[in-house]
Amino acid sequence: MTVHTRYRYELALCIPTHPPIPASPTRRPDLRLLAAGCSDSNSSSHSNPPPPPPHHHHHRPTFSSSSSSSQPPSTPTSSEPLAMPEEDITKYLRQSHARVFEHNRAWVTEQTKKDPEFFVKLSAGQKPEYLWIGCSDSRIPAEQITGLQPGEAFIHRNIANLVNNIDLNVMSVIQYAVRHLEVKHIIVCGHYGCGGVKAAMTPQDLGILNPWLRNIRDVYRQHSEELDAIPDESARYNRLVELNVIEQCRNVIKSAAVQQSYSKNKYPIVHGWVFGLDDGLLKDLNIGFEDMLAEIQKIYNLEDS
Repeated sequence: MTVHTRYRYELALCIPTHPPIPASPTRRPDLRLLAAGCSDSNSSSHSNPPPPPPHHHHHRPTFSSSSSSSQPPSTPTSSEPLAMPEEDITKYLRQSHARVFEHNRAWVTEQTKKDPEFFVKLSAGQKPEYLWIGCSDSRIPAEQITGLQPGEAFIHRNIANLVNNIDLNVMSVIQYAVRHLEVKHIIVCGHYGCGGVKAAMTPQDLGILNPWLRNIRDVYRQHSEELDAIPDESARYNRLVELNVIEQCRNVIKSAAVQQSYSKNKYPIVHGWVFGLDDGLLKDLNIGFEDMLAEIQKIYNLEDS
């Protein structure tokens, strides 16, 4: 994106919600601070860092070419980006970057007070019980919503929690988690209000996202009779979220690593969950793992190594 063009994005997904709007050469694009993580189950914490100082805003700024001002930007009263003078760009970026390290140091201090051996144990290795395959949406932190501690969950996230058999990323994660970490549970967790699922319901060209979102559109096609019978759009949207999770569970079960490990060890068990943003609760879809496995193996039987 150039300084001459800015987009308004669906939260955490970088999906354009309207065509590009020309801007003057002196304007800057909306800033989107994205964080990328590693699947290592030791890399996340259940403990929440202390809140940022009051002058730190989590709202995304919109930079303008207005004249300088000695007054700090006011706190926004809506979800719109925070307007900020252009000369404050560098200051904002430094503060938002430094805030993460401040929280990290506070977290280290807190963990050490609770358990002086915490980082000795953490560095000794990982043996997680769970593989979590979730959405990249920043509002669904796996450890916090489940109460799990560092080292207890191996994490993989992508847009709309998809398990595509030609995606080497997720397939490598499943293989490593099952055959080397020997996880006991695999959880595919979607969430109501998923922007990826909503985008897949939208009849428009989304560029590079088209092949990714086509997986969700295929889910709709497979269940179109059920979905088209739901008159309320919101209810239909929520049901597609659930059906997408169920289909991704099927894709997990189709993998050789899962089938062979279950045949030998009776684990892992695959689960389909949905997280509610409006109440914070997890919903178990009760996919019926053993019945689903038996059905899948009529065609996708990879049990024999």
